[in-house]
Amino acid sequence: MQTEITKVTYDIHDLAEYINWVYFFFAWGFQPRFASIADIHGCDACRAGWLASFPENERSKAAESMKLYKEAMQMLDYLDGKYKVYGIYKLMEANSDGDNLILDGKRFPLLRQQTRIHPDDPFLCLSDFVRPLASGIKDTVGGFATTVDQHIEHEFPEDDYQHMLAKILAERLAEAAAEKMHLDIRKTVWGYAPHENLSMKELLREDYQGIRPAVGYPSLPDMSTSFLLNELIKMEQIGISLTPNGMMNPLASVCGLMFSHPASRYFSVGKIDEDQLADYAQRRGYNVDEMRKYLSANLQQ
Repeated sequence: MQTEITKVTYDIHDLAEYINWVYFFFAWGFQPRFASIADIHGCDACRAGWLASFPENERSKAAESMKLYKEAMQMLDYLDGKYKVYGIYKLMEANSDGDNLILDGKRFPLLRQQTRIHPDDPFLCLSDFVRPLASGIKDTVGGFATTVDQHIEHEFPEDDYQHMLAKILAERLAEAAAEKMHLDIRKTVWGYAPHENLSMKELLREDYQGIRPAVGYPSLPDMSTSFLLNELIKMEQIGISLTPNGMMNPLASVCGLMFSHPASRYFSVGKIDEDQLADYAQRRGYNVDEMRKYLSANLQQ
């Protein structure tokens, strides 16, 4: 199993099938059912049948989504060969220590959820999916980041629609690169799921073993953790820089952690109280007011 930092480069045509079109259409205000146009064969009869499957009052919206998808595919063809998409990852020795991870000897504090949907649900923390330090047995956690050639975001400066189309596709390509990279890691590099054989729908539905929570998402909501991750995987090697508040440049970038535990699942940390804020700030090495800025959306009112 590789434990050094590894960089990968993708051509856009290598990633097109990994694009989750639901999120692309969501960015344009379309409901998920309209994203099914991406599953339709390109022949006229297939498109006509797909259009006819919608109630009459939705067909104009469906036709609009059909046009948008066609233009998105044309944009991908235009970008392909002109730009690349980049990824970086590292598989790290890991253990949990309470609500912290220990990754390659560095402490990586996490948050535990304080609310739950069902009364019998546990209050989860990502550290729950890693062997505890007290076990004396090393575990593994992956760190990753993906990004696009930053010049994609500056295409078509005089055409607002084309500019937005390229920008939204860039975001989808960064996510698609994470999807493909994670697949390769699971099956060969980490190798904990060598016989995984999922369809593309199953893959995008995240039916695989393990999870890939991204920084800023519900189970890893503190954007400042991107600084910790950057210390471990050196994201600048693929052209990612961090702003003072932990946001990534280019904007079409994603970073996060990878867990292999069969019981690992996504969850939302949700709202936290002042005591947890103070504890987390202390573990992160921030004062409470600094930490409050990063977690404003997660604080109880």
